[in-house]
Amino acid sequence: MAHLFKSKLTVASFLFFLGALLFFLGAQGNNQKFSAKPLAQVTPSQKALSSDQGISSADTPADSFEEAEVVRVVDGDTIEIAGGKTVRYIGIDTPETVDPRRPVGCFGKEASDKNKELVEGRQVKLVKDVSETDKYGRLLRYVYVGDTFVNDFLVRNGFAKSSSYPPDIKFQEQFREAENEAREGNKGLWAGCNTSVSEQVPTIVQASSPGNCLIKGNISSSGEKIYHMPGQQYYTKTKIDEGAGERWFCSEEEAISSGWRKSKV
Repeated sequence: MAHLFKSKLTVASFLFFLGALLFFLGAQGNNQKFSAKPLAQVTPSQKALSSDQGISSADTPADSFEEAEVVRVVDGDTIEIAGGKTVRYIGIDTPETVDPRRPVGCFGKEASDKNKELVEGRQVKLVKDVSETDKYGRLLRYVYVGDTFVNDFLVRNGFAKSSSYPPDIKFQEQFREAENEAREGNKGLWAGCNTSVSEQVPTIVQASSPGNCLIKGNISSSGEKIYHMPGQQYYTKTKIDEGAGERWFCSEEEAISSGWRKSKV
């Protein structure tokens, strides 16, 4: 009788142990099935950029950028942000509107108005190139609002010209291409002004004309090669600096074959 009791006790113990083991394994399986994976960590800059899918990869702001509210538009290429700092757009130049020493430039008001339309009262991203500020203490920045690269937009639509100064030249070639597109499409100041911004040249020492070769082969501020014929609007003002690669031509055929194009005015 005692032997039978011990046998039953052993079986009961075994069944209890087996049940406990199955319960434990089931609990572990449920925990694995429903446990949540840790969320991927997203940096603030990644969050900010995730909404800018419309900006091409070449124009996407770098990881290091500042966000700021534009409280006032000074002119076409300058803004004031919250905190009182002034920001000068890198790589572009719009016609003058606020310098008391100079008259309001052709298409200057339109450029200023367009800049207001784009950024005033809005949050923008500010991206530095190399320099922190210019000689006037203004922050030098590329500016983005939503899906728009503002510096490029103003040049590409004829509100500004390309005007890059080393060492801040990251988008120099892009801005030159944008200016060419605006000029060829007669957009903005390229259609509405008598003065061709990129074809103005500084006054420098005049190189003498070699014999009867009177065509002036000038290189504009944006690097474009433009020749001027006697009698054209800017012929007299154009000065040839042979040390900078400019030259005289004896015929239009010679100028064109050398890579110059004729001035439009």
